[in-house]
Amino acid sequence: MEIELVWFVLTLCLAGAVAGITAGLFGNGGGFVVVPALLIVFPLFTEASEALVKVAIGTSLASIVVSSARSVIAHKARGAVDFEVLKSWSVWLVLGVLGGVMIASNTSPNGLKIVFAAGVLLYSVYFLFPDRVVPPGVNRSMPTGIGRATLAFVLGGFSALLGIGGGTPTVITMVMCRRSIQQAVATAAGVGFLIGLPGAIGFLIMRHAENAPLPFGTVGYINIPALVAISIGAVMTAPIGANMAHKFSEKTLKRLFGIYLVIVSAGMFYKAL
Repeated sequence: MEIELVWFVLTLCLAGAVAGITAGLFGNGGGFVVVPALLIVFPLFTEASEALVKVAIGTSLASIVVSSARSVIAHKARGAVDFEVLKSWSVWLVLGVLGGVMIASNTSPNGLKIVFAAGVLLYSVYFLFPDRVVPPGVNRSMPTGIGRATLAFVLGGFSALLGIGGGTPTVITMVMCRRSIQQAVATAAGVGFLIGLPGAIGFLIMRHAENAPLPFGTVGYINIPALVAISIGAVMTAPIGANMAHKFSEKTLKRLFGIYLVIVSAGMFYKAL
C-alpha cells in the first residue's frame, strides 16, 4: 500500500509538472493534462465509480488556481499581464463558471466525458493549425459591451464543464486583436485563475451520493492529496513554461500538444461510448 501511495504521489506530481509547463507556455490552466491523468490514476487506488470524472474535473479546477497564479506571477515580472482585460472580463467569467458548475452538477458522468472529449477535440484544431485559426495579418479590436460579456460568459461556463482554464480562446482572441503572443499567454493565465477559483469552490460544495466510492481525501468533488501533489509539480515548472513562451517559437510545441489533445479526445470518447 505504501508503494502504491508513493507511485500515486509521483504520478500526480509529474502530471502537475507538465500542467505547469503548459500553463506558462500556452496560457491554459493545465486541465487538458490533469483531467486525463486523474481519470487514469484514480481507478488504480479506489473502486471504479462514475463520480470519478467529477472528482477529476473539480480537482483540476482547484489545481488551475495554483498553476495559473504561479504563471501570472512569472509573467507579471516581465510586465506582460494586461490586468485591464482581466478586470473587464472578471464578472462575466465568474457568472459563466457558476452556470457551468450548475450544468455539471446535473449532467451524467458519461455526458461530462463526451463534453470533455468534444471540447478537447475542438481545442486541438487551434494547436494543430494555428495559422488557419488566427490568420497572419488579421487585425481586430478587443471585444467590448455585449460581445465581451458573451465571450467571457461562454468561456467561463465551457471551461468549468471541462475542468480547464480557458486560456486557448483568450490567446486566440488577443492575438487576433493585435496583442503579442507573450501578452496573450500571460493574460490568459490570469483568466485561468478567475475561472479556476469559483469553479473549484462550486465543485467543493457540490453534493454527491452518500455511498459513492470516492478516492481517499476527497472533499466535495475535490481530492486534496491529488491537488497537493499536482500543485507541487505545477508551482515548480510554471516559470519554465513562462520563460519558454518568451524565448522560443512555440509552433512545433503547439502541434505536438495538438496531437496529444486528439489522443486524449479519442480516449475520452472511447470511455464514454
